[in-house]
Amino acid sequence: MLGYNTMSEVGIWVQVEQSSSVTLSIWEETQPNNKQSVAPSFISDHVPHIVRFRPGSLKPGTMYHYSLEGVETDKVYAFTTQELWQHRTDPPAFKVAMGSCAYINEEAYDRPGKPYGGGYGIFETIAEQSPNVMLWLGDNIYLREYDWSSRSGYVHRYNHTRSLPEMQRLLETAHNYAIWDDHDFGPNDAVGSWIHKDWALEYFNQYWMNSPIETDDHDGITNQFSYNDIDFFLLDNRWNRTSHDNKEQNPQILGYEQIEWLIEALKFSKSPFKMVAVGGQVLNTAAVYENHARYEDERAYLLKRIVEEGIKGVVFVNGDRHHTELSSYESNGITIYDLTVSPLTSGVHGSTDEPNELRVENTFVAKRNFAVLEFNGKSFARELNISIFDEQGSVIWHKSLPSQTSR
Repeated sequence: MLGYNTMSEVGIWVQVEQSSSVTLSIWEETQPNNKQSVAPSFISDHVPHIVRFRPGSLKPGTMYHYSLEGVETDKVYAFTTQELWQHRTDPPAFKVAMGSCAYINEEAYDRPGKPYGGGYGIFETIAEQSPNVMLWLGDNIYLREYDWSSRSGYVHRYNHTRSLPEMQRLLETAHNYAIWDDHDFGPNDAVGSWIHKDWALEYFNQYWMNSPIETDDHDGITNQFSYNDIDFFLLDNRWNRTSHDNKEQNPQILGYEQIEWLIEALKFSKSPFKMVAVGGQVLNTAAVYENHARYEDERAYLLKRIVEEGIKGVVFVNGDRHHTELSSYESNGITIYDLTVSPLTSGVHGSTDEPNELRVENTFVAKRNFAVLEFNGKSFARELNISIFDEQGSVIWHKSLPSQTSR
C-alpha cells in the first residue's frame, strides 16, 4: 500500500504471508539502471510480517518505480512525488477519491441472515478513476464481537479486510490516508471510555501510513497533510468523545483542545479549500444517531469559532451515516460545507425524511457510492469539483464549488 506522499519522501506499507527479510529497490523511471536499496524503517513487533518503508531524498514531480526483494513476486510498482510548483507555476490539478463504511463479510463472525456487506467491485471502480489520493473516512474495518476483547482480534479484522483481492489495485496505486470512526475503534458507538482504545490506536497506526507525527501534543489519530495547494486536517472523533446524554459534564466529540488546534491550523492555512475529515456529520441539523447536532454546545462552538475568525473555504468530509449528502451553512459571509460519503460496501440506510435543514437539494444518495474530488484551476481561481459515483462508476450527481479565498 502507498501511504503519505511528499516532494521528497513517501510511505510504503507491506505485509507478507510469511516471515522474510524484505528490502525495497527503487529507481527513477528514466534511470532504470540506477537502483537504490532501501531498508525497512519499521518492522512490527506485535503484528507479524508488516514492514514499512520511507524512501527519502527523492526528487519532486518525479515518477519512481520500485520492487520488493525477499518476497515471491517480481511485480514492479510505481508512484510520483508531489511537484515543486510554489513560486513557479499554478498549482497542479489532482484527484482525491473518498468513502467510508467498508464492511467485508466473514460468515463465521457475522450476524446470521442476509450478508451486510457486498459490492466489493467498487474498489476496482475507484481505482479506475486513477485518483492521486484515497481518503478513507472511517469504518474502514468493522470490528465484530469476536475482535473487541483481544489484540489478536484487532489483527484478525485488519488482516481479513486488507486481504480483499478487489482492494489491492487501489491500495497500490493511490496514496492512502485514513481517519477512524466507531467500527475501527471498538464496539458500535464506542466513546473515549472504551477500555481498549490504546489497542485501537496501535493497530490503526500499524495498518495505515498517514504523515509521520513526532509530537505528543495530541492523543488519538489527529493529523494533517498537504497535497499540492490543498490542506487536509484529519480529526479524531472517538478519543475524547463522551456520551451525548452525559449528565455530569458537557458532552463532547472533539474536545476543546482539538477544536482550538484545528482553528489555529485553519487560520494558518493558505489553502483555497480547507478539507476537514471527521468520522461523523457536523452540519446536519437532525439530532439523531451520532450526529454532531446531538452535541449542540460543541457544534455551536466549533461553527462560531470558524465564523468569528473569518476562516473561508472550510469543507468537512465524513462518513458514518450509510448514505451520502451535501450540506451547506452560511454566516457573516462565511460558507461552510459538509460532504458525507457513505457507504462503500456496507448496508444502506437513511431517508430524505430526516430533517436536515442544511441539505443541498438533490444530493441525497441511498446506495453504495464513492466521491471523487477534483481540484483544478489557476492559483487565484481554484475550483473544487465533486462527483458522486455508484459502484459501477456512473455519475449520480456533480457539484462545483468555487474557492472563497486565494492562497
